Amino acid sequence: MIVPYKIKTVEPIFLPSREEREVALKKAGYNLFKLRAELVYIDFLTDSGTGAMSSAQWSRIMMGDESYAGSSSFYRLEAAVQEIMGLSYIVPTHQGRAAENILDQVLVQKGTIVPGNAHFDTTKAHIEFHGGRAIDCTIKEGGDPEAEHPFKGNVDLQWLEEVVKKYGREKIAYVLITITCNTNGGQPVSMENIEAVSNYCRKNNLKIFFDAARFAENAFFIKQREKGFENRSIHEIVKKMFSHVDGCTMSAKKDAIVPIGGFLAFRNEALAEKVKQYEVLFEGFPTYGGMSGMDMEALAQGLREATDAAYLSHRVGQVAYLGKRLDECGIPLVKPFGGHAIFVNGRKFYKKVPEGQFPAHLLSVELYKEGGIRGCEVGMALAGRDPETGENIKTALDLCRMAIPRRVYSQEHFDYVVETVKSIHERDRNRTKGMAFEHETKIMRHFTSTFKYL
Repeated sequence: MIVPYKIKTVEPIFLPSREEREVALKKAGYNLFKLRAELVYIDFLTDSGTGAMSSAQWSRIMMGDESYAGSSSFYRLEAAVQEIMGLSYIVPTHQGRAAENILDQVLVQKGTIVPGNAHFDTTKAHIEFHGGRAIDCTIKEGGDPEAEHPFKGNVDLQWLEEVVKKYGREKIAYVLITITCNTNGGQPVSMENIEAVSNYCRKNNLKIFFDAARFAENAFFIKQREKGFENRSIHEIVKKMFSHVDGCTMSAKKDAIVPIGGFLAFRNEALAEKVKQYEVLFEGFPTYGGMSGMDMEALAQGLREATDAAYLSHRVGQVAYLGKRLDECGIPLVKPFGGHAIFVNGRKFYKKVPEGQFPAHLLSVELYKEGGIRGCEVGMALAGRDPETGENIKTALDLCRMAIPRRVYSQEHFDYVVETVKSIHERDRNRTKGMAFEHETKIMRHFTSTFKYL
């Protein structure tokens, strides 16, 4: 890997003692989200808002226009989105889930359906909060952690057609394609699949949107894996991807490499104007939408940096390095490796722990206890309960996610992670009991619930 940057500022970190880590875990109710950050040595909880900004981004912050209305920083952000994505109408928000909330306020009604490819936690929660239902139409290979399909985030078009036929077109709020698909391992979606789903939606007068949080990483995989795109630039691929959708929600905390920010972008002016009414109510005036001028400047610059081929090669290469080293140690992983995280197959790591006892969450807890490394579970605890039956949703995958912040950690950090996971696997893989809820919260329970060992 050629590293396309040099380090200019460093932040000290330290490894708490084993005893301190065990006390911290108990105090947090064995929920990694409740740990104090200063007690974490290597933080793989999320890649959202945890990247290192560039000198160019910091310099743009000094240009921030904090005018309440008509901020010049907004127009520079708008120009960047138009240039990179080709979408004309921009509605800024303070982060991605705010964009989801506003979009669903307009499009989702009680009893409506949002089919797509493995909606992430906040996406699914907002759809359900507004009375709708998210239906996962990911291809079957997406649920097989060992299948070597190059685009395991693809939507199963036949399944999508069956959902539309079952519920009726008038019940489909919109179709959502998440690029890359976080929930099943950060897996990309092919251009062929995007175009096919788009053609179907347009033929049936259905709206289609991207969850574009990791759009640049998806474009990189298309360039690397899809025939006909190997000689196309990242900018060309991104423009073509977005030409097939009506708009997007964007958490800029991922691929735009900023600590806060997001937006909605639309092709249709009328829909954008309708959304802006709720923007004023929930976020702020349409030319700042919950962000400062400084935030918008850093975001605009970050979008351009995220689509740089050298940056993406190193970014995805770091993830692949960690995955390759863990694979060599016999750790069961989701393959092929995604663009932002390595996902350990919790059910295969702890083969004797019943799936209802959250084996992936158990591994996440043990990672911190063993080495001060914070990951998180993406599986049954995250999926929640079926809104109709009240039963735990049985997910195809139960994964321990180690999400890698952008431009933050070095190869030495990854080598330390490998040794820690290897140590747990060699010593602990024959455990027979996992974890259960001690206190279960109702909404997005994995963030605030507490757990106990069984």
